Amino acid sequence: MENEFSSIDKLLKLLKENKISVTEISKHFIDKIKKSEIKAFIHFNEDNILDNAKKLDDLKSKGTFKRIHGIPIGVKDLFCTKNIRTTAGSKILKNFIPTYESTVTSNLLNEGALFVGKTNLDEFAMGSSTTTSYFGSTINPCSKDKNKKLVAGGSSGGSAAAVSANLCLGATGTDTGGSIRQPASFCGVIGIKPTYGLCSRWGIIAFASSLDQAGVFSNNVKDASILLEIMAGYDNKDSTSANIKIPEYSKNLSSNIKGKKIGIPKEYDTENIPEDIKINWMNSKDYLQKNGAEIISISLPHTKFALPTYYILAPAEASSNLARYDGVKYGFRSKINDSLDAMYEVTRNEGFGAEVKRRILIGTYVLSAGYYEAYYLKAQKIRSLISNDFKEAFNKCDAILTPTSPSEAFPIGEKEDDPIKMYLNDIFTVPASLAGLPGISIPFGNSNNGLPLGIQIIGRHFDEQTILNISNNLEETI
Repeated sequence: MENEFSSIDKLLKLLKENKISVTEISKHFIDKIKKSEIKAFIHFNEDNILDNAKKLDDLKSKGTFKRIHGIPIGVKDLFCTKNIRTTAGSKILKNFIPTYESTVTSNLLNEGALFVGKTNLDEFAMGSSTTTSYFGSTINPCSKDKNKKLVAGGSSGGSAAAVSANLCLGATGTDTGGSIRQPASFCGVIGIKPTYGLCSRWGIIAFASSLDQAGVFSNNVKDASILLEIMAGYDNKDSTSANIKIPEYSKNLSSNIKGKKIGIPKEYDTENIPEDIKINWMNSKDYLQKNGAEIISISLPHTKFALPTYYILAPAEASSNLARYDGVKYGFRSKINDSLDAMYEVTRNEGFGAEVKRRILIGTYVLSAGYYEAYYLKAQKIRSLISNDFKEAFNKCDAILTPTSPSEAFPIGEKEDDPIKMYLNDIFTVPASLAGLPGISIPFGNSNNGLPLGIQIIGRHFDEQTILNISNNLEETI
């Protein structure tokens, strides 16, 4: 029956036909999670899962069957979950238990989701490898050599790995500069970052508030569309939430792309792209062209400034957002408390990891007197230029096709001594994030080493349907 546990549709069909119960489903996934050694989960409570499964079975027996009734979902440990530990992968929040539920997880629970655990992540979502977590590194289930374990990508590496290893049928993630799309590429799964404002940020521990956006991982495009339409929606508790009607993505899903104009940005074709990734990109272009799409060349001239712009704006916002973790109201507090100032200083030094401290320092510097205009203000202006580039491009095309990542999954520890190399992992995903555009990574082809590669499709604001449909067409080759 393993094949039936591979998609939401198949599992819901079994449940509706009374061929399986939610309790049986939960036991299947509990068993898999307990046997797993990839460290995809930070928090996993078997008794809680079984209790919730029984409640869902009781509801079904009384005639209530919800849209994702009993579907096992992993939750990135950045989403606050009521009465369940939420850590952001950090020592400073290792014992934090929220008294409230994030809007996104509430939406999923209201439609019958069965949460099977909190997934691992880079600390405070700052990283591209899920190796900066206080709770250990997540191992990519696609690793072929037991002695050469690969990163799962980041920051949502635990969620991507959990879906890839079939420890759940979907998982939430957050994407600030590529934290859903890049791990999806590394782990060979679907990962979608919707338009900024489509999913509420309320109850998600903040990294960079003008960039953070919730999204989803799944094994196929249909499942991603089902989960996205449930997660999305207006929330008056989030001032950046978009008050728009959410389309029925799953019902409108199509693989017909005839006449769609797909742009290939010339600036993304750099000398540094490995040949196998470049060939894979061209293969995806040829495939879509054969299926009726019109391929056109476009220009995004300010692309080269996207990465430095992002690494000014995101740390600046992180510096502000993380100022609240001072050991006073909640979270970790150092035992060294000779004075209030000393307690603040030592708590933050002991509670934050090296990458988080690095970004706080960068952010504080670019916001400081004398540097604000030179760095932060200039970066905001360049962000507007990048956004305008996309607006111009979408006057000519319906979607944009690029590689997701400039590399395949790399060994754990390989780039940890060089932050710049790690930051370059986001080179293809950051521009769309700065513009607030939706982007999806879909598995397409393999590297020369036989590892999964992802293709990214970027769409217009709030046009998730188009990128889902193009992905649906590409998925037919998987």
